[in-house]
Amino acid sequence: MQSSNPVFRRAEGFNGRRAGSASGMSYPSYGSPRTQTYDPYSISRSSGGGGGSYGGPVPTRTEQGPMTIDSVVQKTAVTLGLTILVAAATWVLTPGINPRTGAAGSLYLLAMLGAFGGFALSMVNSFKRVVSPALVLAYAVLEGLFVGAFSKVVDASYGQGEHGIVVGAVLGTFAAVAGTLAAYKFFNIRVSATFRKWVVAAMFGFVAVSLLDVVLSLFSSSFGFNGFGPMGLLSSVIGLGLGVLMLILDFDFVERGIAAGLPERESWRAAFGLTVTIIWIYIELLRILAILRGD
Repeated sequence: MQSSNPVFRRAEGFNGRRAGSASGMSYPSYGSPRTQTYDPYSISRSSGGGGGSYGGPVPTRTEQGPMTIDSVVQKTAVTLGLTILVAAATWVLTPGINPRTGAAGSLYLLAMLGAFGGFALSMVNSFKRVVSPALVLAYAVLEGLFVGAFSKVVDASYGQGEHGIVVGAVLGTFAAVAGTLAAYKFFNIRVSATFRKWVVAAMFGFVAVSLLDVVLSLFSSSFGFNGFGPMGLLSSVIGLGLGVLMLILDFDFVERGIAAGLPERESWRAAFGLTVTIIWIYIELLRILAILRGD
């Protein structure tokens, strides 16, 4: 059954089928690492190259074997770790909000740069057939800028600079991820095609409404979907629920990929998908705590 998630649908194995049947590539099944030969100068047209072979020596490389839970955890730790590191650096190295004027200086610029740059790279990574670790890490850097700058603005505006809502959002995110994973494993949750389609459709609808509110805000016509009022609280609660449901889909897609024997490189795609969802959950939790604190 094909995945509806744009992050995972580019790899056949995430859809419950052995990878390589459609592209002509053969990925290894479970087992010990193997050594195979390849010509680095032969680039297929399907991967974006010129399609010709330029000769030269044929070196060997060691195939690292299939994607595993350990490899997914490692790549996710690297990606999230980089996001956290950049967010912390952004928080420490940027000036705070002016208490007299309320001006945030470069924080708004960095938040916008990270948000729109991260969104653009998320689209590229989602629809790219061959996963690029460099682009995944670049996405993590941009999201780190956004998370660090946005968190600092929210903390100063609604948390009086005491860092309580940021710490609460971080702890809540870890609790949400751990709780969802525990429920997924212990209750043996199975994702049906109908459930998958409805969750993904709701997610795209949520993003569309959010983008519409951004556009309307440019003309002073925002209806508060991305704000910090009652409508913002409602949207964040819905967004948090969608984030948890998307996390369940992520776990399911990773299991499908491992069962299909995808190569270890695809761990980066899994790490990217999980990172997107975890950041989503953090931002919604931060907004909820900020709104409640503001009231």
